[in-house]
Amino acid sequence: MALGSFAKCCRSLLREPSKRAFLGVLQPGLIESCFGAKRHLLSEDVIKLQDFQQRKLAVAHLLNGSEGNYIELFSKKLQRNELILRDELKLLLHLCQSTGDMEIANEAIYRYHKENRNMAFGEFKFGPVFMRLCYEFGLEEMAAAAITDEKMAGFFNDATSFNIAIDMLFTKHSFENALEVVRTMRNQRVPFSKDTLTLATGTCYKLNTAEAYRISTALIEEAQVKDHFIPRHAYCFAIGLALKQGDVTKAQSLYSQILNADDRICQNLKVIIVIMSGEMTDAISILSAASFTKSSSFVKKTEFSQEVMDLLHLRSEGGPFMKEVEQLVKTLEQAGQVVQQTIDDMLCHTTIGNRRKQPLGMWRRKNSQRTKRPIQSTLLSE
Repeated sequence: MALGSFAKCCRSLLREPSKRAFLGVLQPGLIESCFGAKRHLLSEDVIKLQDFQQRKLAVAHLLNGSEGNYIELFSKKLQRNELILRDELKLLLHLCQSTGDMEIANEAIYRYHKENRNMAFGEFKFGPVFMRLCYEFGLEEMAAAAITDEKMAGFFNDATSFNIAIDMLFTKHSFENALEVVRTMRNQRVPFSKDTLTLATGTCYKLNTAEAYRISTALIEEAQVKDHFIPRHAYCFAIGLALKQGDVTKAQSLYSQILNADDRICQNLKVIIVIMSGEMTDAISILSAASFTKSSSFVKKTEFSQEVMDLLHLRSEGGPFMKEVEQLVKTLEQAGQVVQQTIDDMLCHTTIGNRRKQPLGMWRRKNSQRTKRPIQSTLLSE
């Protein structure tokens, strides 16, 4: 009873967008101190962990330090096997401050889904919130266990939840589990987004097995058949994996389908493909053009990985192009165009962007399916 009354009193705080004014006075250092995990693939505008942590701090601030009492009350409610209300669960998830709190939250989402399996949750999605909490506290095993559990099918019914889980597992080098999340997403018929393709091909690239190569190829080909947009980053991962598997022909085919291949990683992959194809004159031509490009001093010249230079040396050693290659590499080094960053480092790089993600081939829904009115953002929105 006390928990229900407490949640009712707090409900208005959770729904009023005007309460975001409190975010302006929160200390940024506090956010940075708990935002320690490095992401390799998805940018902050996709993960939105900092924004979520700000909302958590705002809720805690508005409740004047009552979050500990609330979580204790919620734990007792679980022990009494009482019905969990939606707003109570929303508040609980935004008040978690420790791994101990997360154990309670994990039990709560299982109970809530069991009690509401056949009911719509409305516009609010619990999945992304729980996944961001797992990301914040480094609980990738808890995240993987929940999202792949058949008993939780339907609770994580959006691409965002799966993308965050895969990215989290990728960061922790748990690639087999990340691939299992991809399989679960496919089995539950949750539509893949552009980010999902990048994450899935990146995971396959890291696994570098025949099975992973088959999956990566199938995902790219399926997206092509359905005329879905395929991110350049996903293409690059697929190319990198094809090269690792020694399939230069496939790598060439994938590279030819990239619409804009002017960035650094594409240029590095292009040179590798050409070298592995035995076209030394083409490789020398590409690198020579990059070294003699006349451009403003403010325009950064293309950088090539030392790995590419090593491969070039190896393939030209003892051949007719050896001296020319040595001079070309020296020129590039003097121009500062040879970097120690590996191809793997370039591929597993957090992209920077400020875009909204969309399911492949679909536009983001702007109106509520229930009210047909524009969706308004709230303090506890996804």
